Amino acid sequence: MSEAESIPRKTESDRPLRLLHVVHTLRGSSGGPAEVVRRSTEALLAQGHQVEIATLDGRSCIAADETLAVHPLGSAAEATGYGSTPHLVPWLKSEIRRFDAVLVHGLWQYQGWGTHTALKDGVTPYLVFPHGMLDPWFRRSYPLKHLKKQIYWKLRESRVLGGAAAVCFTCDEERRLARDSFRPYQVKERVVAFGTADSIYDPARQSAAWARCCPAAQMRPYLLFLGRLHPKKNIEALLRAHGQRAARNPFAPDLVIAGPGLETSYGQSLLRLANNVCRQGTVHWTGMIENAVKWGALRGCEAFVLASHQENFGIAVAEALACSRPVLISNKVNIWREIEIDGAGLVRGDSPGEVAGLLDDWMAVRPAKRDEMKRAARRCFDSRFHIKKATESLVAVVREAL
Repeated sequence: MSEAESIPRKTESDRPLRLLHVVHTLRGSSGGPAEVVRRSTEALLAQGHQVEIATLDGRSCIAADETLAVHPLGSAAEATGYGSTPHLVPWLKSEIRRFDAVLVHGLWQYQGWGTHTALKDGVTPYLVFPHGMLDPWFRRSYPLKHLKKQIYWKLRESRVLGGAAAVCFTCDEERRLARDSFRPYQVKERVVAFGTADSIYDPARQSAAWARCCPAAQMRPYLLFLGRLHPKKNIEALLRAHGQRAARNPFAPDLVIAGPGLETSYGQSLLRLANNVCRQGTVHWTGMIENAVKWGALRGCEAFVLASHQENFGIAVAEALACSRPVLISNKVNIWREIEIDGAGLVRGDSPGEVAGLLDDWMAVRPAKRDEMKRAARRCFDSRFHIKKATESLVAVVREAL
């Protein structure tokens, strides 16, 4: 056999993919989809694929130092509401030949319908990531909004998902729940492993950045909530439970609430509640934190806590695991089974009593067991939620669609 014959030939399945993300907004304060798009783009680029991003944000909303290939196609400074823009469909039609597939993120906004309109008669497939937006919790909690969504589903969204080469869920729990919200429901379901990137910052730099951001949190151990201030996050129950623990036990850890939304009416109501039910000085509010400050907060906490009524995945959960921090979560966070199986945290229900029990459970864990849970947390991240595994899963699903 000649040397040339002994070298494996690259097949079509080995060829780097050319992918386009389409997302409503890239603003970090908007929640999970923007973070997913950024982290997965970086990981795919590192693996040799070509990736670009189209957003309904306007040009002025994209930072001058943006390193990713971003196409702002919106008419306003930043995408809000539905985000309709006359630029998305013609841009997709003119540029689609440069891409093998399109990945649409989120529902109920124009990015899905615009992509479907541009690609429905073409050969380039698109895949849709609902990001938990089909969870029946929204139907039960916001019945009037659900009625509007039901109308939109019949007019547009069912056609968007029905025309997709795949509708991608981040775990079996999300896929199972999605089937119970809207009719007709006929989609090509796929489960794509989901994850996030490890920290790129030096731990000492992270700790210093966090100390500058929130000096008060350096004085005592603390539990960390990291996310948008939104009613579905069940922060009221967390504050009440924390207040009960702190009143009974002077050694109970403090609570850090980090995330955007403090200036909203809901955020202000949380501030008032904390003042009424929590001992002064035991709750620390930081607003939105990013980059080294965020990682410093995660590394410094005793445990991460998320008692949500509904949570598709929770990127911050995976980030806490990456920092070897146990996670205290409700069984409405869709990856709770994986956390429980791996011994990477504690799980309870989302009722006020269950949230209080979750904090009690943590207080009862002995130091040796906490150390064991820290090691389990990192193993859980490496085996299930590392971005490399997530992108490999995504690439496999895209190649199947092709």
